[in-house]
Amino acid sequence: MGTDKAITKNSISITIKGQQLMLLAEKAIFWVEKSYLILTDVHLGKAGHFRKAGIPIPSSIHEADLQNLQKLVYRYKPKCILILGDLFHSEINLEWNIFRRFLDNNATYQFVLVKGNHDILPEDAYREDNLKVYEESWTIAPFYFTHHPMESAPEQLYYMAGHVHPGYKVRGKAGQSIKFPSFHFAKEGALLPAFGKFTGCVHVPKKQQDQVFIVVPALKKQYKLMKV
Repeated sequence: MGTDKAITKNSISITIKGQQLMLLAEKAIFWVEKSYLILTDVHLGKAGHFRKAGIPIPSSIHEADLQNLQKLVYRYKPKCILILGDLFHSEINLEWNIFRRFLDNNATYQFVLVKGNHDILPEDAYREDNLKVYEESWTIAPFYFTHHPMESAPEQLYYMAGHVHPGYKVRGKAGQSIKFPSFHFAKEGALLPAFGKFTGCVHVPKKQQDQVFIVVPALKKQYKLMKV
């Protein structure tokens, strides 16, 4: 596995448009200047959607995602938790109640959802005191937050998006390969890895000027970041 620099850490700090972003091995970003925690593609409710189709997936997989998010909230105490779409996977089911309890338990924190293509719940479902919803995008200069990747953001902003579930394929000396979830920073914008465990990832090629950081397994069921 070749790397540009010997970086393998639980978090890596980079600067984009003069702003410090801490990339976290938990597949989220902490924007230091604003104290915002940024993540995407949680896909809560996907297990229930599969169970409805007769495929036995336990809801505990989503509870584990919320536990990981809770740890990040406790650690960073962000002013805002920003979710770039696909918070919930499909039609409403009992797993939405798990998230509502999570919101109630974190009533002092502001949550913001920029809707993705899977966020199709009735409007009433999103009416929580500490949850604000934007239909397509949210701008806080110098960033343009959206679910879908773009060729470029408006007004020379830098976009951050999800949707793709980006990954990066690493090849071994024997020709074998494995994909790891990745943060992908290109000239015009960034793709964030899916936060949810029940998601998978798709290989996104790295151009010469891109910065790519992969999430790799470490000891004791932990994860670390590595620059490729």
